[in-house]
Amino acid sequence: MVVVDNAPAPNTRPVAPPSTRNPYAPRYSDFLSNISNFKIIESTLREGEQFANAFFDTKTKIAIAKALDAFGVEYIELTSPAASEQSRLDCEAICKLGLRAKILTHIRCHMDDARIAVETGVDGVDVVIGTSSFLREFSHGKDMTYITRTAIEVINFVKSKGIEIRFSSEDSFRSDLVDLLSIYQTVDKIGVNRVGVADTVGCANPRQVYDLVRTLRGVVSCDIEIHLHNDTGCAIANAYTALEAGATHIDTSVLGIGERVGITPLGGLIACLYAADPEYVKSKYNLSMLREIENLVASAVEVAVPFCNPITGYCAFTHKAGIHAKAILNNPSTYEILKPEDFGLTRYVSIGHRLTGWNAVKSRVEQLKLILTDDQIKDATAKIKELADVRTQSMEDVDTVLRVYHSGIHTGKLDVGNKAALDRLLEEHRDQNGSA
Repeated sequence: MVVVDNAPAPNTRPVAPPSTRNPYAPRYSDFLSNISNFKIIESTLREGEQFANAFFDTKTKIAIAKALDAFGVEYIELTSPAASEQSRLDCEAICKLGLRAKILTHIRCHMDDARIAVETGVDGVDVVIGTSSFLREFSHGKDMTYITRTAIEVINFVKSKGIEIRFSSEDSFRSDLVDLLSIYQTVDKIGVNRVGVADTVGCANPRQVYDLVRTLRGVVSCDIEIHLHNDTGCAIANAYTALEAGATHIDTSVLGIGERVGITPLGGLIACLYAADPEYVKSKYNLSMLREIENLVASAVEVAVPFCNPITGYCAFTHKAGIHAKAILNNPSTYEILKPEDFGLTRYVSIGHRLTGWNAVKSRVEQLKLILTDDQIKDATAKIKELADVRTQSMEDVDTVLRVYHSGIHTGKLDVGNKAALDRLLEEHRDQNGSA
């Protein structure tokens, strides 16, 4: 593969500057939009603990918390200290780290949990209770009157301790809208910092998310948090849409890990929001840390970072097709909406394959400081494509073809189009170097 730096490609035609208007940015008509005014509640140490492979000991939790803090997330959410004695001790330990991020814990809407939570030193408590008919009948068995009364009791208790409080319904998108708006208005009036909307089963689509969040934005004055599962693959799109509709806080986890297939992935959300307002996202977060954080979590839960992962997947900034490679070498913006250098990464042009184009090979010739004309490069490219029809060629394979071709041209042993001579020179090189 050809490593492409950010300097203009030599001997290329001048390219007109791209339009200064970003078509992905919020429009002036989107008066509710918070695409450029949001906060991330990073839930790897809460939702992420529910991932099938997850077991985080105290040392790992602290390492993840410090990495997320260095990245710049505004909140870090931890497993309820009521879950186990070790969960309580870990919560207390992370609260004592002195991180810039606010530390939250997520609890059931129950006074026993609330009493334990406020003693750990957290900056805020996230309270949740199921409101859908499914959960009211088959989970906790309580009616809306009980839910409302208990929510008021827990919220007032947490507020009396001088820390943040969020109230969230669970399974919001399968809950009765009148019930939802009623309880949200009630808790808003008694002073919660945020209300939460949760797509607990990952059933919502962007239109449903927009409609519910926009409706809610019209009836509460507090902030709106949204928690989105990815069972139908809509979590990132739903998060973006929620911000457009007026949500202020998005729950994420690293690599999206969580219950079942997880929630909105941190990296994927960052990619989506960067496309809309790159300067804002760069000003908020240390983007070059994203790969380190994902590798840390991937190792802890024994999974690989997916090849198609936004930003950090190994294919994310790799270009292969000939017409793509030519354009990328002239102006990376032709086929990249994200700039790899903003994430501490580098783009590559893959050339050892049958789809390669001579412009990509020319770039490698220049990197190797070989002197060949365009016709000669095209001739060498034809040989690379021929070999790649048998098997993919490594960078070492490609470099060998180019160096042998260059040597043959400059010693007079090779002319353009003399395929037999090139085959003979390559065979001699293999014999001299013991290659297969």
